[in-house]
Amino acid sequence: MSDKRNDVSDWWTTSIIDMAPGKIRLRGHPVEELIGTVTFPQMIWLMTRGDLPSEAEAKLLECALVAAVDHGPQAPSIAAARMAVTCGLGLNGAMASAVNMLDDIHGGAGEQAVALYGMIDEAVRAGTPLDAAAAAMIDNWQAGHGVYIPGFGHRFHKPEDPRAPRLLALVDEAAAAGTVSGRFAAIGRAIQAVLDGRKGKPVPMNIDGATAIIYAELGFAGPLARGLFCLSRSVGFIAHAWEQMNEGGRNKGPTPPAHRWTYTGPNPIDRTN
Repeated sequence: MSDKRNDVSDWWTTSIIDMAPGKIRLRGHPVEELIGTVTFPQMIWLMTRGDLPSEAEAKLLECALVAAVDHGPQAPSIAAARMAVTCGLGLNGAMASAVNMLDDIHGGAGEQAVALYGMIDEAVRAGTPLDAAAAAMIDNWQAGHGVYIPGFGHRFHKPEDPRAPRLLALVDEAAAAGTVSGRFAAIGRAIQAVLDGRKGKPVPMNIDGATAIIYAELGFAGPLARGLFCLSRSVGFIAHAWEQMNEGGRNKGPTPPAHRWTYTGPNPIDRTN
């Protein structure tokens, strides 16, 4: 009997939560002691990292989370949340549909940017000057992944993404206060300078590049940067899904019915009559 009991109890093992009747401890902290004493960003840190951050660290994390909550219905994931509602899904279904669209191309650049920053940081620590390390790692990234550098460039915001300068300024303040090192902000700016010089015009740091600086400065692993973006953007998903529920509408596709797609197969229908 004891062996069977151990088989069941050891099927899942976790250092995150411990429960017994009338007791809940999260990372060793009784939940009733956390409620009312820690903020949601602090709780995210505790659950994902195992310890509680300082108030200054939690505040910087909160800034990154606030900055990425929404980017309008033209963002594929936001559009998916709204379309899902018009197809009859509830809020949970709409949010799940949207989150599932956050992958390498739409939503994954933050994780990739953290990885790129880490490679440059490693080269600098080995003695390579920052500008040279940034240029070399950009070349390596483009050779292995294509022309796009994660966290830089924006199809809509030109000459700059308004979120990035504000976030960088907050990182600078945190670095001046000793909360973070500031070295990843320097890496982001070095990448920006190399790209601007090669392109001959601004290649703006975008929300992924700026939040990746914060996540790297705070010591979050790259995959967690993507997860944190999913958490942040979920606020936009629920807001848009709820708004669409209240607006109504049925089976709304990506474009109004009068605007048709371009057909490229044989025997197209004559649409002039």
